[in-house]
Amino acid sequence: MSKLAEFRQLEQHLAEQLKALEALKGDAGLQKEIEFETKLRTLLGEYDKSLSDAVSILDPKTLTKAAPISQKPARRARAVKVYNNPHNGEVVETKGGNHKTLKQWKGEYGSDVVESWVS
Repeated sequence: MSKLAEFRQLEQHLAEQLKALEALKGDAGLQKEIEFETKLRTLLGEYDKSLSDAVSILDPKTLTKAAPISQKPARRARAVKVYNNPHNGEVVETKGGNHKTLKQWKGEYGSDVVESWVS
C-alpha cells in the first residue's frame, strides 16, 4: 500500500472516530457517569480514601476474591501423629518427621515399619 493510500485510510478512520466521539459527548448517560465519577473522586479526596477503599467498604467480598499477591494463603495446620512402638510400648506424638526418637526408630526398624505404627 502506498503512503498516500495509507494516509487517506488513516484519515478516514480518524474522521469516523471523531464522529463517534462527538456522538458520545452528546449522550446524557455518559454525562451522568462523568458527573458521578467527578463527585465520587472529590468525595474520596475529602476523606483521603482511594477507589479500592470505597470498593472494600461497599463490597467486602471483593478483597477475598482478589487477594494481593504478597499475601500467602493460610496453611492448614499439621495433624498430630501418634506413633506407638510395639517393641517397648513407647509412644511419640509429633507433627513432623524431625523427631529424635522417631528418627532412631526409622533407622533401626525402617521407615515403612515405623509408619505402620501410627495410631
